[in-house]
Amino acid sequence: MDHQLTAGLARNLDASFEALVLAHQDRLYTIAARFLGDRSDAEEAAQDAFVRAYRALASYDAERVRSLQLKPWLSTIVLNVCRNRVRRRGLALVPLERPVGANASPGEGAGPAQPADKLTATDPRVDPDATSLRREGAEAWARLVVELPERYRAPILLRHVDGLSYDEMSLALGRPEGTLKAQVHRGLALLRTAAERAHVLEPEEMTA
Repeated sequence: MDHQLTAGLARNLDASFEALVLAHQDRLYTIAARFLGDRSDAEEAAQDAFVRAYRALASYDAERVRSLQLKPWLSTIVLNVCRNRVRRRGLALVPLERPVGANASPGEGAGPAQPADKLTATDPRVDPDATSLRREGAEAWARLVVELPERYRAPILLRHVDGLSYDEMSLALGRPEGTLKAQVHRGLALLRTAAERAHVLEPEEMTA
């Protein structure tokens, strides 16, 4: 699909750009919403990201457009937009740095929790009350993700919300795959401990 998009964009940017937006608008909005924690801000950030993407594409030659890996490329743009919005508004977030142990290093500590399901999905097999509780849990998880330090938040979002591979994440974030794996592991451990502290999930439910 993305190969067809890049081929079309290389041939005729204006005629093909709407297809790019339709294919990627939901994922860019989701990344922005989880990063910023605000739907209105996320909508503006996603729109800004597409404006920047259009301008960049207009400046590239056809060969460069055809060679783009659209998912990580667009992820880079929307994350940069989000970081700029956070800096401009001086957002103060409560860090989740303390939990896993005073001397824990990246990649050490408690095992991952499985926040991706809690962030995005409900189970149709459960009763309505359980579904409501799961939805509340998803909202609580989303708040905890927003509070993660950025070096963990972006990798968590790209891996467990956007579903990028580590190779794609490395392109999007400009970090080695090994570093990203450690940051995802550490970020999940921070989320697990914060969730236990906030009673988002019972500890026995949070197994890797």
